[in-house]
Amino acid sequence: MRFINDLGSKNLKGLVLSLAVPSMLSQLVSVFYSIVDRMYIGNIDGIGDMCLAGVGVVSPIVTMITSFAFLVGIGSSPLLSRSLGEKREDKAFDIVANAFLLILIIALSVIGVSYMLKDWMLYTFGASDNIYQYANDYFSIYLFGIIFSLIGTAMNQLIICQGFGKQGMLSVMLGAVINIVLDPIFIFILGMGVKGAAIATVISQCISCLYVLRFLFSNDAYIRITFKGYSLKLMINILKMGFTCFIIIMFDNFMLIGLNTVLTKYGGAGYGDMLLTCNTILQSFMLIITMPLGGLTTGTQTVLGYALGAKDYWRIRDAQKLIFKLALIFTGIMFIVANILSRYFVMIFTSTPEYIEMTIRIIRLSTLGIIPLGIQYEIVDGFTGLGKVKVSLFLSALRKVVYFICIFVLPLYIPIRYVFIAETISDTIPVVVSVIIYIIVIRKLQNECN
Repeated sequence: MRFINDLGSKNLKGLVLSLAVPSMLSQLVSVFYSIVDRMYIGNIDGIGDMCLAGVGVVSPIVTMITSFAFLVGIGSSPLLSRSLGEKREDKAFDIVANAFLLILIIALSVIGVSYMLKDWMLYTFGASDNIYQYANDYFSIYLFGIIFSLIGTAMNQLIICQGFGKQGMLSVMLGAVINIVLDPIFIFILGMGVKGAAIATVISQCISCLYVLRFLFSNDAYIRITFKGYSLKLMINILKMGFTCFIIIMFDNFMLIGLNTVLTKYGGAGYGDMLLTCNTILQSFMLIITMPLGGLTTGTQTVLGYALGAKDYWRIRDAQKLIFKLALIFTGIMFIVANILSRYFVMIFTSTPEYIEMTIRIIRLSTLGIIPLGIQYEIVDGFTGLGKVKVSLFLSALRKVVYFICIFVLPLYIPIRYVFIAETISDTIPVVVSVIIYIIVIRKLQNECN
């Protein structure tokens, strides 16, 4: 009963921080080893910039595939926390069992489809003839690790959801450390280049996945993986609950893919490839913002779901106030970092002066609106944790629509290097709408809890 008492603890600040900090750190560590991966790739002698551009094309495709893990992981974790808030432990075991089976089926299906569409995806999503070889080398090997990536990421959400934030963080850190150690060995010592980076990633994902499964099959977990209680209805409920997060991540990557396509089209083979390289570095920096921010807002969904199950409106309100504050503090710090320290960040990827100056400019341009982004993330993810999936989906889609309009319309009127202002526009305008809708919905929720 320790787990249930922890989520019902009167020390709300301590509870939120105990979930938020490990979740944010695990995402930050995940981003760190992605950055290190790209740093090594960018410094491959003679072809580093082209390799980095190739990985830049693959990255949104990889993240788009990973979104299936969050479809199941984020879909099942609020259901799990709510069932525990309702004191229905039998249902909690069924949720974990169905989530495991569901992600296994999805992972195997995604592998098959990805192999069939591999070449089409690479060319369609921005690979020029100059960088196709590097993109293909990386992606072909990465596909071998998809099953480990999806299962590990999805089921890790159910570790964090049970209050084991530190164990969830350790699973990510384990993979990160292994990847960081193996990268230089495969890339430089064994001379495998971009293929070596992919092999190191697959091995690290496999080991991280094994750690997650070992924990969830052991008595260390409060709610373990079992092989009973399968229900098509429950699986559908998991998919419905996780659909918003899935669409958010999926469309985030469609946004990046759309941007890569526009850069290639309007920039041409030479200048366009340069912009793709700069955009890869930009997206690495943006991950330092969005991944920990998402870790904060999704990691604390457990508190909201449990409070909703207990019909405790005031706990929901107080928890969200605290999460809003944490999100704004984080995005405020990252805004300062973007404007003061971006040069040092860019220089770990490339030593080409032209690339460095261009990337610094687009980082500063793209991060002008990141402070209100913290509000947007908590409203969207908070609604998901509270079961307001339709509202969450609408608000997320609004931001994507604004972005898509910008990246396809702006190049008609301004030089292509300024198209990155689309990020700032989509991070600011939709927040006003989100705040208005949040006030309306949260008042209705108060009546539902009374």
